[in-house]
Amino acid sequence: MDEIIEIINEVIKYGLSPNLKIEDSEKDIENNLIKLYSKYFDINYEFDNTDYPEFENEHRQNIISNVTSNFPDFSIYHEVLNCHKFNKEADNAMGHAIDDISDIIIDLLEIKWRSENNREQDALWFFELLFKSHTQQHILSLLNFIKSKNG
Repeated sequence: MDEIIEIINEVIKYGLSPNLKIEDSEKDIENNLIKLYSKYFDINYEFDNTDYPEFENEHRQNIISNVTSNFPDFSIYHEVLNCHKFNKEADNAMGHAIDDISDIIIDLLEIKWRSENNREQDALWFFELLFKSHTQQHILSLLNFIKSKNG
């Protein structure tokens, strides 16, 4: 869990502080998102039925504002939904790189909070659940945006 928290800290800094001066911040976030993605495959936990306290995040607007200041060139992009269904059933959609990073950061803040306030096993369980149902798509969309933007 310590390695995951280190990676989380490297990603969430972009949502917690405005106007960071980090050399090649796009490469930095890309690198850390790939590290985080790879940790998903190593998750191993013991589930329990404990009723843990819930995470409350009232800082979404601050996170979006900070991310915007740290990635001023990030914008709206096109993506294809259901890309595995050729032509007839595939739909075009719009995404936004700022929204992607902000949602990833909010998800990671909750995982970190659960690790610090509940149990490590709860944090790992939640990481797996949230990653599969939400975070993973934001990471893939963001990485695709960065690749497309930078060639």
